[in-house]
Amino acid sequence: MTPAVPAARSRPVGAVTRGTTNPNRLRRVDNWIAATCADLIRDTPDPVVVDLGYGASPVTVVELRARLAAAVRPDVRVVGLEIDPVRVAAAAPAADPPGLTFARGGFELAGLRPVLVRAFNVLRQYAEPEVVPAWRTITGALQPGGVLVEGTCDELGRLAAWLLVDPTGARSLTLAARLSTLDHPGSLAERLPKALIHHNVPGAGVHALIRALEDGWRDAAPYATFGPRQRWLRTVESVRAAGWPVLDRPARWRLGEVTVAWAAVAPPGTADPPG
Repeated sequence: MTPAVPAARSRPVGAVTRGTTNPNRLRRVDNWIAATCADLIRDTPDPVVVDLGYGASPVTVVELRARLAAAVRPDVRVVGLEIDPVRVAAAAPAADPPGLTFARGGFELAGLRPVLVRAFNVLRQYAEPEVVPAWRTITGALQPGGVLVEGTCDELGRLAAWLLVDPTGARSLTLAARLSTLDHPGSLAERLPKALIHHNVPGAGVHALIRALEDGWRDAAPYATFGPRQRWLRTVESVRAAGWPVLDRPARWRLGEVTVAWAAVAPPGTADPPG
């Protein structure tokens, strides 16, 4: 078995993030990971999961471990990695080894070989040309079959978007919202991952997706009488009926989610696996 927190093999790769975080900010993506990546975590002989760049507070790492242990695998081992040694030291009192530990590290993952990495609100601060190289560095350190979940959210976790990435590149985009506070699907555009946010312009796939959701939301206005969930369900159904490659089912839509294939929204030159 791989040690819970091996010594870093090289200097951490990356830059210190702003560190902003809040309790339950990442609940939506955590629950998606627990549902969508459960088999991946259950099937590995070494269930190591990394929360990369957790910020100034370890709260979201603690929550991730609790959710995965309860819903997926009790012996899952979650490691919070931060470049800032001050943040690592501050998180130490929250550690509960071997299931929950903290270490200094960046995109190189400090010598760990996790089955899954969650990196939220990390790459948003980087330049777009740096994103794919960061994906390659992270996924190059994964266990065989491992994945990266990379995305952004607002300060309270009401709006979020994330990508599922493996060593061949991005595979899917998920948009998620707290439906009780969603004014309209276009609000999600503000939280697109760095790889997409500058491509939300006419003629681009992600712009067309947001427009399709906006159109569906408008057309589903009569369903608002039955609540925002029914309106969202109708919206996503209309998007799928229009030919968008929606990968999930109504059970996920009911939670305010929709997942589409990356190829439908990928910027030019990124739809194919990176060399």
